[in-house]
Amino acid sequence: MSTTNSVVASGSVSGAPWGSDAHLQVVPPPPSLGALGAMVEPLHESAKMSAVGLRASFGAREILKGISIPLYEKHVTAIIGPSGCGKSTFIRCLNRMHEVVSGATSVGQVHLDGQDIFSMDPVRLRRRVGMVFQKPNPFPTMSIRDNVLAGLRLNGLKVAEPDALVERALRQVALWDEVKDGIHRSGLSLSGGQQQRLCIARTLAMEPEVILMDEPCSALDPIATARVEELIHELKKDYTIVIVTHNMQQAARVADYTAFFYMGELIEHDRTDVIFTRPAQQRTEDYITGRFG
Repeated sequence: MSTTNSVVASGSVSGAPWGSDAHLQVVPPPPSLGALGAMVEPLHESAKMSAVGLRASFGAREILKGISIPLYEKHVTAIIGPSGCGKSTFIRCLNRMHEVVSGATSVGQVHLDGQDIFSMDPVRLRRRVGMVFQKPNPFPTMSIRDNVLAGLRLNGLKVAEPDALVERALRQVALWDEVKDGIHRSGLSLSGGQQQRLCIARTLAMEPEVILMDEPCSALDPIATARVEELIHELKKDYTIVIVTHNMQQAARVADYTAFFYMGELIEHDRTDVIFTRPAQQRTEDYITGRFG
C-alpha cells in the first residue's frame, strides 16, 4: 500500500487507529473540538514519509510492534515515551541505520515520497534522510570548515564552490557569525551547543529532505537548547523534521505533531495541542502528566 495519501494523524485504517497493522483504505477523522469548543476541521497535510506495520527487533527481542504513522512534509513530529519504548529505534529505521547493527532486523513498510525505502540504495537514502545524534560528534581532527564538508567528501561528492556551501550551511544554523573568523579551528574548540549546531550544518550540507534528531538537546544547557529549538522552527520551513525527546515541554514548544510510544507500540499520534490538552488515550494522559515514565 502506498501511504502518501494517508493524511491525518488521528485518521483510521478501516476503523483501526494509526499504530495498528491494518493495511486497508484510510478513513479521514471527523472534525475535533478546538480549545474553545469550536469545531476544527482536520488538517490535510501530505505525508513526506510514512510507516505501515513497521516491526523491528534485536535478535529475538522485538522493539517495535507494528508501527503505522504518517510524517507530514515540512512539519515537526515529536516522538515521546519512556526509555526503552522504541523511539530511537523507530527513527533509525527511517534511514535504515537500524539494520547496520549486528542481529538487528526490521519488517514492514516505510515510504519516502511513496517509494519503499527498503528498495532504495541505503547510502542514497541517508543523503535524503539525514540524522543528528544525541551527543554532538564533530570529527576531532577536522576544522570547522572540513566538518561541514565531511559528509559530502565521505560520499565521494564533489562541490563546485565548497566555501560558499560552508557559509550557507553555517548561516542556516546561525553559526556563521560566531565562527567565520576561526573557520579553520578544530570543531572541538566550540562549545557543546555550537558543536551540535555544527553537526546540524554538516547534515544540511548534504541537502536532505528529512532530518531525524535523536534527543539533540539532551547534553545541552538551557541557553544552547533554546538556540537549537529556534533553529528547528526555522528549518521546518524547508525540511521535514522528526525529533525524539524526553522533554515534554520541548515537544510542546517545537512540534506540530506528537506521537506517544509505549513498550514498542504507538499509543497515540495527533496534533501536539491535542496530545497535551485532550489526549484520546488514558495512557497518554498518564505519561504527559507524570503518573509514570
